[in-house]
Amino acid sequence: MKRSVKLLKFLCWSLLTVASGILLVSASVYLYLSPSLPSVESLRDAKLQTPLRVYSQDNLLIAEFGEKRRTPIQFEDAPTNLIKAFMAAEDDRFYYHPGVDIMGLMRAAVQLVSTGSIQSGGSTITMQVAKNFFLSHERVFSRKFNEILLALQIEQQLSKDEIFELYLNKIYLGNRSYGVESAAQVYYGKSINELNLAQIAMIAGLPKAPSRYNPINDPKRAMIRRDWILGRMKDLGYITPEDYSEAVNQPVTASYHGAKVELEAPYIAEMVRQRMFEQYGQDAYTEGFKVYTTVSSDLQRAANLAVANGLMAYNERHGYHGPITNLFDNVPDEGWQQRINKTSSPGILLPAMVTQVGEETVDIGLKNGHTGTISWENLNWAKPFLTVNSFGYSPKTPSDVLKAGDQIWVRVIEDGSYRLAQEPQAQSALVSMHPENGAILALVGGYNFYDSMYNRATQAVRQAGSSFKPFVYASAIANGMTAATIINDAPIVFDDAGLEDSWRPNNDNMKFNGPMRLREGLYRSRNLVSIRVLRQIGINKSIQYLKQLGFKAESLSRDLSLSLGNVSMTPLDLAAGYAVLANGGFRIEPYFIQRIETVDELISEASPAIACNESCLASLNTETMEIEGQDENTLFIEPDLADTLIQEEMPDTESKQQPAIAKSVMSPQVNYIMNDIMNDVIWKGTGRRAQALKRHDIGGKTGTTNDSKDAWFVGFNPDILTAVWVGMDDYSTLGRWEYGANAALPIWLEYMHTALDGKPEHKRPQPEGLVTLKISRETGKLAQPGDPNAIFEVFRQENAPQQLSDENLPSLGEMDQEFSPEDLF
Repeated sequence: MKRSVKLLKFLCWSLLTVASGILLVSASVYLYLSPSLPSVESLRDAKLQTPLRVYSQDNLLIAEFGEKRRTPIQFEDAPTNLIKAFMAAEDDRFYYHPGVDIMGLMRAAVQLVSTGSIQSGGSTITMQVAKNFFLSHERVFSRKFNEILLALQIEQQLSKDEIFELYLNKIYLGNRSYGVESAAQVYYGKSINELNLAQIAMIAGLPKAPSRYNPINDPKRAMIRRDWILGRMKDLGYITPEDYSEAVNQPVTASYHGAKVELEAPYIAEMVRQRMFEQYGQDAYTEGFKVYTTVSSDLQRAANLAVANGLMAYNERHGYHGPITNLFDNVPDEGWQQRINKTSSPGILLPAMVTQVGEETVDIGLKNGHTGTISWENLNWAKPFLTVNSFGYSPKTPSDVLKAGDQIWVRVIEDGSYRLAQEPQAQSALVSMHPENGAILALVGGYNFYDSMYNRATQAVRQAGSSFKPFVYASAIANGMTAATIINDAPIVFDDAGLEDSWRPNNDNMKFNGPMRLREGLYRSRNLVSIRVLRQIGINKSIQYLKQLGFKAESLSRDLSLSLGNVSMTPLDLAAGYAVLANGGFRIEPYFIQRIETVDELISEASPAIACNESCLASLNTETMEIEGQDENTLFIEPDLADTLIQEEMPDTESKQQPAIAKSVMSPQVNYIMNDIMNDVIWKGTGRRAQALKRHDIGGKTGTTNDSKDAWFVGFNPDILTAVWVGMDDYSTLGRWEYGANAALPIWLEYMHTALDGKPEHKRPQPEGLVTLKISRETGKLAQPGDPNAIFEVFRQENAPQQLSDENLPSLGEMDQEFSPEDLF
């Protein structure tokens, strides 16, 4: 009996000693490690490293930037089966333990003793949260102790549901996907709420080893893991035997789904990425920013297609450069089908190989075993390319163009058939915006972003050519000339015009038409008329006006070549200038970011200055209106209108309730006259192709530079403005017969068919201060009563002609009188 009591006492003391030792060791470990433990409170504001996502104005995904794909979800939005699947796979006692599962740790210890290595960590979901947020993944004891201590602290400060939500959003699940929603998108292309039980169990099997149990890399092993989890769910009573049987019989349906880009707008996406990086640095890629652009998905798609089709048309005008190679003569090791399968598609082009050449058709092989046919109508354009200005004889049969084995490019045209094509030699840019506030609606910076990220819409500084002439004419009308002023379209030689040598400018067709009205000189784009207009108003005076419109002084040549568009700027800069013409005379700033958000916060929202004329002002509370740039000098001709735009002294809170008003830089009267003349460009001048739109509310201007190095068309109505440029990146010529009217205008026209479809005509009303008079077509003076050739013209009241026409034109000496350099400048 005494021996039993002694043994019992020994055991008790031994247990007490062991417990004390454990307590002492634990306390020592805690005291040693606790100072270095991070604050659990920081989990409430945890950064989940969500990528930057860029959207159109109608919420279509344009791009995603960031190494980690993540889309956080709320715990209450997670499917019940998802919660149960992760508990079955990782921690079925999650809702019962205090953050550490003693039985799990003992099991891990037994495995360590029996095998000599760590087989499983015995980690609970809470411990995994601690590890994923705060600790490394190094498999050492110190990290495990830290993990335990942090788990206990986390359980004290966060609810079970909060912990589970952090786990679901943080866990790495392979293929750059972090969190269950991202994994659902990557593996199944669906939201987590759209997955069936088998797919949910497949995702729940990934945390153990994302590479080993990946259903894409190793579907057989992934299915074994999935079925084990389903069995655990059945055994734990989470699902019924019927649910289990149905789920385990499901095949593996996972496949890789990259970021699901819904709208192809890579140039805009890169502009957003650069802007966000400038503002937020590396955080731009991890803070979960959602950037909503001003881009319209319908208009962007139309712009993409219009640019591609326009460049294909340019290609076809200049002949065929021939096939890429012949795969029968140079058979690749993997075979021709594999070569075609591996060839990426630049833009709208598809790789193909000629399999048979017939008398009227060509049979082709496409990717993945698909086949097609090119008809003679889609092939007969392919005259041999010789130079940019010449090509060979037209082919008579398909065999004159292609032979079996040729690797070629084709494109699908509107009727669904295949057409022979080739990669474009030229490049193009398109910018479309809302002229009232500068919101960019569509932007294309080149044919293929993935071949060259160079954004020609914002980076290509090109000569504007004749597309700049309207601004010179606007400065002339603002300085006292009229649309009826007679200017001589005749040869002229300048020995001293601010240039290094004598200058003998010409019209593009080398013809001269004699005296003509200023209006006609612009819509017919007569170079000699433009030069004389600038000479008459003076270069300095014109440059001051052009600077007021928003053009940079350093880009404006200070000689008479300015009148011909010797001005270098990007397509976006030129479009911004045209916005002044389109919006009634207001200077606006183009912008492309509408708002920036995170999951739970609006970070910023655009508040652009808007063009607002007298009627617009009347509809707004002018007492709370902010007038942009009001401290600068304005060009209002009417004092009353200028007075209405003086900014009132108001509290900031009040001023922000109304949009800012853009600064008026062109009087309404000058603006109206210029719009009227530019409408004539469409109906009487170089922009006649645009008549296909059958609208009388559009104006525009073509532009072609020397040696056809740049071709332009910029056109607009009050609701939309679009600028198109075509040229070569190396500044070489587009070809002798390439002009704005046939290279750029067709692109503009195709795009604007979509942009204006279903929109009512919108013409600006005639402002006060203008008069419409009958004048002589020949003299620009008031018409004699009964003159059958009289025409109507619009004038500013102060510049309206007072003298009746005597049908005698001013002498050439009067129109080309001698002048001194002082008169010019």
